Amino acid sequence: MNQTEGTSISKVLRENEEYIRRRCENCADILIRPMKLGDERKTDCLMVYIEVAVSNMMLKDSALGRMINHFWEVPPEKIEEFMKDNSLGIADVRKLSTMEEAFGALLAGNAVFFLDGYDQAMKISSKGYPNMGVSEAETEKVLRGSREGFTDAVKTNSALVRKRLRDTRMKVEEHQIGTRSHTVLQILYMEDLVHEEFLEDIRERIQAYEIDGILDSGMLEQLTEDAWYSPFPQYQTTERPDRAAQEILNGKIIVLCDNSPAALILPSSFQGFMESSEDWNQRFEMISFLRVLRYLALGAATLFPGLYLAMIRFHTQILPTNLILSFADAREGVPFSSVAELVFLELAFELIREAGVRVPGALGNAIGIVGGLIVGDAAVSANLVSPIVVMIVALTALGSMTIPNEEFASAFRLLKYVFLFLGGYLGIFGIVLGIYLTAAHLAGLLSFGIPYLMPFVKKDPMKETGNGILRVPFRVRRRRPLYARREESIRLKKTDR
Repeated sequence: MNQTEGTSISKVLRENEEYIRRRCENCADILIRPMKLGDERKTDCLMVYIEVAVSNMMLKDSALGRMINHFWEVPPEKIEEFMKDNSLGIADVRKLSTMEEAFGALLAGNAVFFLDGYDQAMKISSKGYPNMGVSEAETEKVLRGSREGFTDAVKTNSALVRKRLRDTRMKVEEHQIGTRSHTVLQILYMEDLVHEEFLEDIRERIQAYEIDGILDSGMLEQLTEDAWYSPFPQYQTTERPDRAAQEILNGKIIVLCDNSPAALILPSSFQGFMESSEDWNQRFEMISFLRVLRYLALGAATLFPGLYLAMIRFHTQILPTNLILSFADAREGVPFSSVAELVFLELAFELIREAGVRVPGALGNAIGIVGGLIVGDAAVSANLVSPIVVMIVALTALGSMTIPNEEFASAFRLLKYVFLFLGGYLGIFGIVLGIYLTAAHLAGLLSFGIPYLMPFVKKDPMKETGNGILRVPFRVRRRRPLYARREESIRLKKTDR
């Protein structure tokens, strides 16, 4: 239970100050500033704020500075009257009646103003906590489209979406989670498009757990997903406000978490993870080709090592004689089995990939490229692996990098090792068994009641919405996907003008 629950604000300023100083003991970043206001400086007041969040409070052009300068000119007997009238013309002000509300406003980065003889405080909005500001999204690069990306400030993120959807039917619900962090969550949706059961479901999941703190949207994702044991993510993430706005127009819900630049999209689907943010900004012919290429890359990233082992260990008869002899020559002198050879090189490339991510700046990119070349060449020169295995591992790595969503690609990076052992010890039968089990698992996954394999399992023809593998021309995309209400399914129609 919150320590300030039920504590009312006293009319006696000294009692309020004692309570605040007791609660804020050893909090050097929280400043408590007593002042005297009025034209004769006879009225006592108190300003409480976090130093960095409200560092410009006394500047002439700040809301706080204008309010205090105004109060200095007001007779003492008139100050309380201004407080009661809320003084909204002077500053962005909201009245607070309990210490719980006062500390909530204070710790959110606002200033809180107390006046002697007045049993309410005033929350005065300021610039808030420092953040990085709007910059380009690093993980979702596009050739054509907006360059803006989400920031760590949740209110800035919702404003970036509002900038693109200037409609009051887009609602922004605010919640708090974390008994100590009091992290702000925002749920964004289009009121007339979203299914009410989606909204109720996410509200219930947010309130289903009590936790000390949520510091990133990834923590919220793990707490609220259905199949927590599955390697496949049930939330789609994006760092791009234009992608978030597009998904809201499709009838989906966006969840923003304070201190996180990644927005959660729900419900999610297999096809959604394979789409790029710029898929609807470029011509349909090229995007259709690229989508097919992504699916081929996904298959290569998952099955290539397993298929190679199955063919050279069990099914050599399906390969041309020259190719079999080439494989045999390449493996001559290699002291390890083909399974151990592939596992060794795959793990080596995973190490290089992880090192490239952790090393800062341009040096990380250099480690990824140079490290791969050096390790591969050195392993072949030392006769530890065959050249064909280096090529297979390189193509597998390129295939996984082609998948637009990193979390989704990570699931197939793990599956790759399962198929490697299935193909290495059971041959083609093992590969088929693995594909069957993976497809069965995906067919059973639900994201907020929606099948994970949408739209491939829907009864309506895919051309109706254009959400299949091939992208339809934009002017043909007349209907919204199944996520939106049926009565609002038409998104595009030709006018009679």
